[in-house]
Formats: sequence, C-alpha cells, structure tokens
Amino acid sequence: MKNRLPVWFHQEIPDPVLLRERNGLFRSLRLNTVCESAHCPNLYDCFKRNTATFMILGDICTRSCRFCAVKKGEPLRLDSGEPENILAAVKKLGLKYAVITAVTRDDLEDGGAKQFALTVQRLHGCLPQVKIEVLIPDFQGKRESLEIVVKSQPEVIGHNLETVPRLYPLIRPQARLPSVGQADYRRSLDLLSQIKKMDNSIITKSGIMAGLGEEKSEIIAVMEDLRSADCDVLAIGQYLSPSANHLSVKRYLTPAEFLQLEKIARALGFKQASCGPLVRSSYHSEEGFAGAVLK
Repeated sequence: MKNRLPVWFHQEIPDPVLLRERNGLFRSLRLNTVCESAHCPNLYDCFKRNTATFMILGDICTRSCRFCAVKKGEPLRLDSGEPENILAAVKKLGLKYAVITAVTRDDLEDGGAKQFALTVQRLHGCLPQVKIEVLIPDFQGKRESLEIVVKSQPEVIGHNLETVPRLYPLIRPQARLPSVGQADYRRSLDLLSQIKKMDNSIITKSGIMAGLGEEKSEIIAVMEDLRSADCDVLAIGQYLSPSANHLSVKRYLTPAEFLQLEKIARALGFKQASCGPLVRSSYHSEEGFAGAVLK
C-alpha cells in the first residue's frame, strides 16, 4: 500500500554542506549513528542542533525486525576504538548530553554489555559534566549483562518495547541466529523492571511505534505495563516505512491523537512523556531527561 505523508511531516530542506560536515566527522572517527542507519526522519534537525545518536557494536544487527532499516546479517569484529572515538565526537560537537544505542549482537556472550560500559566509563571519566543515555538491546534476558551496563552508571537506560504484544510475531520475527528466539514482550518489560531494582537512581525509558495496526486500547495497556515496571519516561511516535521491503504503514495518527496519548501517559504517572508524529526514543532526549529529573 502506498502512503502519501500527511502535511504535518513536512520539514526544512537539509543544508548539504552541514550534512557533509557531520558525515565527514563520523566517517573520520569510524562511527555509526542510528540517525543514518535507521533512516531517521529527524536526522537533519538533530545534526543542525549538533546532536546525534551514536550506534556502537558495528552497524550490522543479528535480529530481523521488519520495521527497521539497520543492516542485518553476520556482524564484524568489535572495534575496540569505539569508546575513544565517541569521546572525540562528543568533545568535537560540544555535547552536554550523549545518547548511545547499538545494534543487537546475539553473537556475543555478553550481548555487547562490556562495550556499553566501557563507553559510558570513558565519557564519564573525561567529561563528568556530560549526562549519558544508553538505549540497550534485551541481552537475551541475561541478568549479568544488564548488571554490567547498570554498574557503569549512565543517567538514563532505555529499552524500547516497539509495539504491542499482539504484533510481536509479525514485527519482531525470529532472530537470524538459530540459537536465539525472537524478541519477547515480557522479557523486555522484566529488563526495565530489573534496572530499577539494581539501581533506583537510574531513569528508565521506553518507546513504541504507532500506525502498525495496533488499537488504542492496546497502546494504553502497554503504557500500564510500563508503569507497572516502574518505567519513568515514554516516547510514542509514528511508524514510517523505511522502504518498500519493510512493513507498510497501516494508519497515520493525527497530532491530536498523539496529544491525547500523551495526556493519558502523564495521567498514568510517567515522569515524562513525548507523543507525536516525529517523536523517537532518542529525539530531544536531553529535554526529556530534564523533565524527568524535575518531576
């Protein structure tokens, strides 16, 4: 099904000079960003504001989620220089708030947890004033991997549920590695709950996509589940299909519908909730962090 984007998705035409500068910086440091790899619609806005979401553990994912544009297949060896290169980029961009995510690496025993921890520790050690948010995979439910990340003490740990439980088999199918099952809704909820039990000072965050065929009542049920897991911050945005080979959009929610969802989220007790067509879990994260801390 072909979808014409509604008028509320219209954005400023990117400055090619700025794009070349940002891309040149990241390429020179051998860094990946989810902004580029996931075809994020907010890429230019973030680059213009001197922000980006760094993606560690390479740029090839071992999962086969049908909504995601990130490359899938057999990953390359870990780059031990990633933490140092991210530090250099954060300094160059003058960031006060750094967001770090990763591809899922089910081929690694710890799922890449040590690389997350090394990156957080390197940034905190050299730039103690910089706040750090990490967006982590589920680590196949391994508690010891989660503990490694928690002990590195990022200010925020996010883990996206992505969609409602009913749609998991369609949207988050079997992983590419035979020994790894597909993403599991309850396992992801438990991961968010475990973070708070390990360190209650860490702000937890999750995000879901709308427009894939879910019902409003199902979105509200996910919100309630997240609050039961003591999740602090919620982001809900419109799913946009990266290509004809990915899942198609079933429906475009209006800005008014997103505003209603945001009101419901706040009523349920989230410290911060951002719901809108272009909202993504790492978009304007610094403002979300500030709002959660104030709350």
